[in-house]
Amino acid sequence: MSGKPQYDEQAVITAAAGVFWRHGFAAASLSDLTAATGLSRSSIYQRFGDKDGLFLEALEAHTERSLCRMNAAKADSPRRRLEAILRTFLPDPAAPERPPGCLIARSCNEAAELSAAGSAAAVAAAARQREIIRGILSDGISGGELAHNADVDTLSWYFFGVLHAVLNFPNAGADRPTLDRMIDVAMTAWPDLRTENNTNFVHKCSERNS
Repeated sequence: MSGKPQYDEQAVITAAAGVFWRHGFAAASLSDLTAATGLSRSSIYQRFGDKDGLFLEALEAHTERSLCRMNAAKADSPRRRLEAILRTFLPDPAAPERPPGCLIARSCNEAAELSAAGSAAAVAAAARQREIIRGILSDGISGGELAHNADVDTLSWYFFGVLHAVLNFPNAGADRPTLDRMIDVAMTAWPDLRTENNTNFVHKCSERNS
């Protein structure tokens, strides 16, 4: 027999991520993990070392899926791309059922219960999400869509917060229409300079012709 696992590792990691996502790291028991993954305790220890090792791989897989969703959002301008990202994570009744909230945010909130490696991984996962947002803001400046002196760092934290509000506020009762309107309000923090410049140009032309 080969030394390769006789199971679908990706399916196991995805199932484990669901357990950590739903219950949190501290409350997720090995019994929960064996029931969800179909692996025995000995198989988990043999492949992942311990619960922390399984958590690290589950968080990494979840993070990669989240980043892929963010990067898949396309639009014809940086501002609209950021707005598209926020709307990508709105609750979708037609989507497959998944745990509420966000594993990354939950893990950051639970940092005191994690190992040093787990805590660092959670913070790094959040930083990777925010870096995508920061890159879009920088593109906005380069394209003349955002003021050159805009505080990109603070804005990246702001929109990162909006993203996680969209992910987590449904737990507090916010429905999709409410979150949709919240995104409309949030985007006013990034005035569309191209539209404003076009409007000003039209006004100037009108004044000259009057």
